[in-house]
Amino acid sequence: MTPRAWGMLLVLCGAIFLEGINVAMLNVALPAIRADLGLTTGELQWVISAYVLGYGGFMLVGGRAADLFGRRRMFLAWLAVFLVVSALGGMAGEGWTLIAARFVAGVAAAVMTPAGLSIITTSFPEGPQRNRALLVYSGTAAGGFSLGLVLGGLLAAVNWRLVLFAPAVLALVILALAVPLIPKTPAERPADRRVDVWGALTITAAIMLLVLGVERAAHVEIGWTAAIVAAGLALIALFVVIERRSPAPLLRLGILRSGPLVRANLAGLLFAGAFFGFQFIAVLYLQELRGWSSLETSLAMLAIGADAVLAPTLTPRLVDRFGNAKVIVGGLVLAVLSYALFLPIGTDTVYPAMFPTMIILGVAFALAYGPLTIVATEGVEESEQGLAGGLLYTSFQFGAALGLAASTAVIVAVTDGSDPAGLLGGYRAALAVPIAAAVLAAVVSASGLRKEPVR
Repeated sequence: MTPRAWGMLLVLCGAIFLEGINVAMLNVALPAIRADLGLTTGELQWVISAYVLGYGGFMLVGGRAADLFGRRRMFLAWLAVFLVVSALGGMAGEGWTLIAARFVAGVAAAVMTPAGLSIITTSFPEGPQRNRALLVYSGTAAGGFSLGLVLGGLLAAVNWRLVLFAPAVLALVILALAVPLIPKTPAERPADRRVDVWGALTITAAIMLLVLGVERAAHVEIGWTAAIVAAGLALIALFVVIERRSPAPLLRLGILRSGPLVRANLAGLLFAGAFFGFQFIAVLYLQELRGWSSLETSLAMLAIGADAVLAPTLTPRLVDRFGNAKVIVGGLVLAVLSYALFLPIGTDTVYPAMFPTMIILGVAFALAYGPLTIVATEGVEESEQGLAGGLLYTSFQFGAALGLAASTAVIVAVTDGSDPAGLLGGYRAALAVPIAAAVLAAVVSASGLRKEPVR
């Protein structure tokens, strides 16, 4: 690659790194936010879920907007929005204002993230060069997560508001570098540049209802839960009808005829649900049951960031030798193992007994995340690369929201009192969520093993 191509890739990696530290730092700061703003466990979950709902709900719109109105333009504009709302979130004085700021930040990320991914997939030719770029990209996201854990612990120990101000400062630096390094390309002028607003509203409302139904399951009667979930499913059906009739659909349904693309999105949804559910459980266990500080929690989970090194080094070799499908399945099987190893946790479990979970999960992430990104965008027309990226990240964020909601619902339903034994029982029961999700992801991915061409 030319120096300018490397510069462009590094800027785009900086943006996904920003997204990684943004999520990781806030997760570690959750107990401090709860104490300062007086949030319940259910409200605390929405500090994260508001972001992933805005992210997942508007991702298809963001991806399609990048295809229609210019990838560079959408990337730069919404990076600036992300910068502003992150700073505003750091100034929040009440829980609802922080949740609202997180939602808008999620919407901003929903546009800039698929725009950045589609700049990579349209700038590098399909094959080894693009695969290498995507694996470096995914490894950088992991690096953001691992570094974000440590930075989040350090900043939260001073003041949790710094956890929101730091991404704003980094976004400003990336924006200043992106303007000269991301090249301008001839403006695309499709015959129809309309955005399917009704489709966007319908799918966003559907996601919100489904997550709300799962999260409130432990607090309301089963009839209400069934009604909310049914309403969410009905809106998904309505979304399909709208897309079939729309002259400019948000999601061209024909793209879903690709078996590898569908499997990658389903596996990504389940993988993200498992990972975010586990992370939520682990943070609560370490800080609220064991009494560990934010920094101690960060360092305990730092081993998960091993994929920042493995993704661009080991994973490409494995993909070249075994193919994407086998590497993905291997990563998902390791994820199941890592979550299962956390089941014996107790009120006095020493860290060396937790370490296998953290390091194996880091390897699992390295093997699954990057290849899933490759499969989800491979073979897609250049004019729909933004759509493909938006679809994948929608799956990731929808899965994350459901994983968080399901884990929270189990903890609330099973936890008996505030004594250590009661809390521990709730956390152990909630581990069934990431284990089951990872198993399903492995099964979905394994169904495509015989269909991948032999290398």
